[in-house]
Amino acid sequence: MRLVVCVDRDDDLGRKAGVPGPVVGRAAVLEAAAKLGIADPGDCDTNAMYAAVQLLDEIRRHGDESEIVVLTGSPKVGIFSDRRVAEQFDQVLKDHPAGSAHLVSDGAEDEYLFPILASRVRIDGVHRVYVRQNASIESTYYTVIRALKDPKFRTKTILPLALLFIALGLAAAAGVVWWGVVTLLVAAGVYLVAWTFDIDEMIIESLRSASSDIRQGSVAFGFALVSLALVSIGFLLGYNQYVGHPGSAPVPRLLLFVSTGLLWWFVGGEVWESGRALRRYLSSRKVGAGYPIVTISIVGLGLLSYGVVSMIDYFESAALGPPLWVLVAFFASGFALTLTAALLAQYIRGRTGTDEPAAEVSPS
Repeated sequence: MRLVVCVDRDDDLGRKAGVPGPVVGRAAVLEAAAKLGIADPGDCDTNAMYAAVQLLDEIRRHGDESEIVVLTGSPKVGIFSDRRVAEQFDQVLKDHPAGSAHLVSDGAEDEYLFPILASRVRIDGVHRVYVRQNASIESTYYTVIRALKDPKFRTKTILPLALLFIALGLAAAAGVVWWGVVTLLVAAGVYLVAWTFDIDEMIIESLRSASSDIRQGSVAFGFALVSLALVSIGFLLGYNQYVGHPGSAPVPRLLLFVSTGLLWWFVGGEVWESGRALRRYLSSRKVGAGYPIVTISIVGLGLLSYGVVSMIDYFESAALGPPLWVLVAFFASGFALTLTAALLAQYIRGRTGTDEPAAEVSPS
């Protein structure tokens, strides 16, 4: 059995044509391509699906048993869309066991998923689909206009620029342009960090998971609330320590804020992971190797962070406290636990042949 796989990483098929993935079978793919073509005639995923059907027919003419499938991701392209594609591909392989597959792609973005597909079945080839266009100034103009109408493009580019102009205008009106520039630089840095590590997708996925937990009465939601409360308490106690020493220098006050909140933050993280592990156990009667690794990592990072903060405070202000050898012991033990967790994860990854051993903690 050979599979012809077409990937719609940003889920244009579901978002524009209302067709959920995976789409399996020649007739179903032709119908989905027609719906997407009607909804958005300029979408290149339509051409990719027709090219996949053409490849399927060519393989069948040579007498090979084959099937076609279209996998869909998410409008928020990144780790969560790729995970959705992987889950759909696993579902398809369960129903249609295949020895090899051909990937049909309309661009480099879809080919980012090649390692995910290749880890599950042998990929015999990647077929690129090129759409012939008239490279004139007019066509370039309409291409830019169409890009500006894309919600993904607007969210990533136009929205930050709009907020930039609004903030600068308000700062100029209030006569505090310099503070407006400083605030914008900080906001731009936070935005770039969030964009780099897909933090916005993580937040959205966490909110979806919390909503699902509420509807299903999952114990993980209660643990999440306790975790959030512990983190908030850490910030509150740290802030009280910061404002409670107005005569001190800024650096010792900041170190006092961090050292006060560290314990609460890491305990909150452990409570969060414990809730996820308990949810996993109640649903499948197993926790997996991810929970011990995460627990070791949290304890190690906690000791390492406390050791670093305490040593900086020791050398900065020569504050009275534990001797230096005790702080070094905290630092060394935290580093050792963190390294142990990394090596354990690497060992399990080699034994199971998966890329993410800690993923066992998450519910399927």
